[in-house]
Amino acid sequence: MSELIEVINVSKTFGKGEAAAKVLSGASLSVQKGEFVSLMGASGSGKSTLLYLIGGIDRQFQGTIRICGEDIGAMKERELSKLRLDKIGFIFQFYNLVQNLNVEDNILLPEMTKGRKRSELKESLEEILKITGLTDKRKAMPNQLSGGQQQRTAIARAVLASPEIILADEPTGNLDSAAGEEIMKLFSGINKEKGITILQVTHSETCAAYGSRIVRLANGKTE
Repeated sequence: MSELIEVINVSKTFGKGEAAAKVLSGASLSVQKGEFVSLMGASGSGKSTLLYLIGGIDRQFQGTIRICGEDIGAMKERELSKLRLDKIGFIFQFYNLVQNLNVEDNILLPEMTKGRKRSELKESLEEILKITGLTDKRKAMPNQLSGGQQQRTAIARAVLASPEIILADEPTGNLDSAAGEEIMKLFSGINKEKGITILQVTHSETCAAYGSRIVRLANGKTE
């Protein structure tokens, strides 16, 4: 297996002077191709901060982060944007759906903004609608969906282009336990059937157990 995510001695500080708060202090993490890793830690431990650094959303850090062999700290913004579009799917606690677009248009949106045509995405769309159980909801608007259905739409959107990596930040945080379990089963299936590498941040031991490995973050470092 090859390493798709390498975090080497990464530190992160918010603020300056007396107000400075060090959130990460020499954190290191390695995720191999095909793994489903759960990142856990107490509230405020820096889990989400580390995930955003790995995804290139926050670029201010010390240390080294490599994604698919690329040192993202050395990349120009345009190069990093392309890497994110081509290699990474993001899923957040809040679903971030476009409210005036239906389910299938929300799923297609990122690929169509790259210039791809709806016709060439048809087969992939049908497959991901089936995998996520949304075929019957394809024309529904976000406000007509349950929380679990909205999160499945967000997952379908992230998976449509078959990214190398999915980064998920508390993906079940807004869901009840039953809906959360369905989302975890969906992640597990996507990981096993499509071979997509998943790194999820979660505070739930139950959700973390769906991963193939648990990494804990404490005192700014991974254990």
